[in-house]
Amino acid sequence: MTDRPVSVIVVSRGRPEALMRCLTGIKQQDHANFEVIVVADPAACAVVRASALVLKLATFDQANIAAARNLGLGLASAPVVAFIDDDAVPEPTWLTRLAAPFADARVVQAGGFVRGRNGISLQWKALSVDASGWDHALAVDEAAVTLHPGNAQRAVKTQGTNCAFRRDDLLAIGGFDPGYHYYLDEADVNLRLAARGGLTAVVPLAQVHHGSEVSSRRAPDRVPVDLVEIGASIACFLRRHGGDGTATARHVAAQRARVLRLMQEGRIEPRDVARLMASLASGLVEGARRPLAALQPLVATPLPLVALPGCGPRAGCVIAGRIWQRRRLAAQARAALAQGRIVTVFCLDPSIRRHLHVFCLEGYWWQGGGLFGQAERGGRWFRWWRFSARIKAECRRIAALRPLDAASGLTGLPHE
Repeated sequence: MTDRPVSVIVVSRGRPEALMRCLTGIKQQDHANFEVIVVADPAACAVVRASALVLKLATFDQANIAAARNLGLGLASAPVVAFIDDDAVPEPTWLTRLAAPFADARVVQAGGFVRGRNGISLQWKALSVDASGWDHALAVDEAAVTLHPGNAQRAVKTQGTNCAFRRDDLLAIGGFDPGYHYYLDEADVNLRLAARGGLTAVVPLAQVHHGSEVSSRRAPDRVPVDLVEIGASIACFLRRHGGDGTATARHVAAQRARVLRLMQEGRIEPRDVARLMASLASGLVEGARRPLAALQPLVATPLPLVALPGCGPRAGCVIAGRIWQRRRLAAQARAALAQGRIVTVFCLDPSIRRHLHVFCLEGYWWQGGGLFGQAERGGRWFRWWRFSARIKAECRRIAALRPLDAASGLTGLPHE
């Protein structure tokens, strides 16, 4: 199949290391015809320039992700634009799968599934969103692409860290609304696009791993620092889509329940509840005052597509061993990377520790944990395994997402 041209847009602010990890993962895509556009703060732009990556780079240092995405959109040359967050890493098959549904002229937007911080459990599957900003579970075939209609009252929701749009349709609706500095900006786009007609593709196997890095709004443990921008975006969203006071009260109640839960879990102090709720109220007032003019179509005159070199299908490599072999496993991973392979390492210890699956900055996937421990959060906390059987089971879990080698094809993986 001929790779459909795609522009991949990454917005980053204050997280240069996370951005470089994201870009390292993007470089391993099996899609061979795409460009990368980075919109970032000056310090991150300097890091990207030093890396000598072939991409389009724009400096932007405002806390407004919608405006930053529009800047990237204006530089996009391909007919399909994909977005991923700087604290996320895509599976090697992500872009090919996410772009494929646009072969159907009816498709105007697409979204995939997102794995959470442990790299194993799914953080987001398929959702729809209504005009009050509420999410609803959407039942889909989790192994196949499905196409869904929508309207101004209910649309399929795409997550900003794993979504794609037909560029001309996104330009026609005015792109992202800069009134949303953070939160609900993608849901707003989903509803506005659905109101014009067209279909949304849900692509379960187009997956990214979302790390939820620290930001000005979120601590390292994902606890919110303040809720000002969430409140402001709720107010803007309800003004834009016809929500009323009842909808506002429901959002406030949901946020209060969230912070109370954090307090019960011991992650915030009781005094933080009042502080966070006061910041939410402040944000609601701010959002009610923000200009909300009719969005006009965006005009883009981009330079020619600047394809990221060296991408395309690669062979896979699985390396497995015990915790006391960690250094040797890492050295083997680096050697396999130098050969241009997609590398997955399993490093297990004789315990019941939960598993963690991460993408290292060097460019290989690493899963650690106990031989008898839990991988998927809904699984058993203990199960007796032979080493080779456990590795084969973990390979089966990821086989649809990235290339593995012959040994991981479940026909006799060595014990070490």
